[in-house]
Amino acid sequence: MFTNRTRLFIGVLFLLSLIILADLRLYELAAVALMLIILLGWDYFRQGTLVVAARYFHHKEYDKAEQTLQEIFKPEWLGKNRRGYYEFLMGGVCLQNQDFEDAEKHYEIAAQYPLRSVNDHVAALVHVANISIRQGKFDKAGAYLELAEKHHDNINAKMKDVIDRLHLELKKHTT
Repeated sequence: MFTNRTRLFIGVLFLLSLIILADLRLYELAAVALMLIILLGWDYFRQGTLVVAARYFHHKEYDKAEQTLQEIFKPEWLGKNRRGYYEFLMGGVCLQNQDFEDAEKHYEIAAQYPLRSVNDHVAALVHVANISIRQGKFDKAGAYLELAEKHHDNINAKMKDVIDRLHLELKKHTT
């Protein structure tokens, strides 16, 4: 929810309050300040800077989104719900930078985690299928389109149209 600079600033404030409260022998309040420092650190490792990165991504500020995503120390340590969204955003950033191999890798990982909605999950699968078609990996594209088709009843019309167009594109190349 915070950038790393904001977390550092808040952490320093809590540390200073911890020192002052301990010096004043207000140990209960000092313990609260210590717990807030621990909570801030735990939030960094479990949540990361995803909220800020998502805001940049949705405002099409892809460079800032990428910088914010790269502030995450170990993406593997993110919470299960956050890791998929991290990979989804990172895939989108790589796609905007036309780094298709990395985008494919990130979308593949994103599809393995729970995302915000079924449409996001299907979008990750469709992105992998689209990139695979462009790279000539038609078997892989077909497999990912089949996975996307399993959610056909739960996705919106726009996503259904994209899947249909990818099926047509795949048929052109496989026949």
